[in-house]
Amino acid sequence: MELLPKRGYLLLFTGFIVGVLIAAFLSSAFLSVIRGGTITGVPEYIEITFLYSSEKQGWLEEVTPLFEEWFKEKHGIEVKVKLIAAGTHETINLILHGSVKPTIWSPASSIWIPYLNEKWKQQYGYDIALEWVPLVTSPVVIAGWRDLVEQYNIQGFMDLFELAKNGIDFKWGHPDPQLSNGGTMTVLLEFAEAAGKPPSELTVEDILNETVIEIVKTIEKHAVAYGKSTGFFGAWAVDNGPEAISFFGVYESIVLENSHKAQKKWNNQIIAVYPSFGTLLSDHPFVILRAEWVNKWQEFAAAEYLYFLLLPEIQQKAQTHGFRPANPSVPLNPEIFSEENGVEKEIPVRVFLPPSGEVLEAILKVWEKVKNPGV
Repeated sequence: MELLPKRGYLLLFTGFIVGVLIAAFLSSAFLSVIRGGTITGVPEYIEITFLYSSEKQGWLEEVTPLFEEWFKEKHGIEVKVKLIAAGTHETINLILHGSVKPTIWSPASSIWIPYLNEKWKQQYGYDIALEWVPLVTSPVVIAGWRDLVEQYNIQGFMDLFELAKNGIDFKWGHPDPQLSNGGTMTVLLEFAEAAGKPPSELTVEDILNETVIEIVKTIEKHAVAYGKSTGFFGAWAVDNGPEAISFFGVYESIVLENSHKAQKKWNNQIIAVYPSFGTLLSDHPFVILRAEWVNKWQEFAAAEYLYFLLLPEIQQKAQTHGFRPANPSVPLNPEIFSEENGVEKEIPVRVFLPPSGEVLEAILKVWEKVKNPGV
């Protein structure tokens, strides 16, 4: 069984080291030619476009102006980062349709990189995303009201299935997987637990297995909403209380954002349940696209942006937005990641590797068969 270590996140750490080396190489290479006078036409201004998933909008909008100042002071070149936030699936469509031509792409999870490459290769014959580095991380959890979690001893998706099978009424929800990465990852974990396999070991046959489909469908019968984002569910739960929704699949960061708001309004805290079978990390990869519209100066600026976003003080700022740092040298802030805030400091369950692109596409296709048609 392929698993990631709880804190080390071996693949993420490898990606982080590779990314830092790439950034260092590009920076040193460009600085050597600039300072050595072997290249002419050094620009006074560089603009890069960053197409990213909207969950990290608050953090990026806070720190990007700091990067622009840092870059100008370091290199004497003005840089502008054009930030474009969208849902993960929407970012893929924007790239494929040519509506946006980003320098950098950052979906909410690296599970989408093989998917984009496959779609791009079908059109143009090559991979557009070659290397990636995680910026921040947030595990997928089952969020629920503390009273209900404790009453029904909810530890994973199969516990929701048992409630449904035994006729116990509850209200379930998660974003639409055709619109949201959070929705896709939640449904993927439902299928993995139903099949009894880690996502990396799932096959298309597992996804099409009628017993597996029936388990997922039974849970989904209790769905009362499929929103466009995980953020919708946190706000909706706080506004409407336990009678509106019992449990919902979201990122851990959504629990951090809403736990105390729920306690204050409903005297009942929203807490994170880390599925006992295991979870997936939303690892927010930073990808410098290998596309004809990205020039070497933009690659250089993008590499420096990556280096800046991974600096310890910038990663610390990400924690105030509910994200775990991807830089392994940055310690978790125990005042943020605590039971008092509805989460646990250390992820207490196995962290799985992502599935193949074929399995991901199969889940998106079978979704129409398992979703609650009345929602």
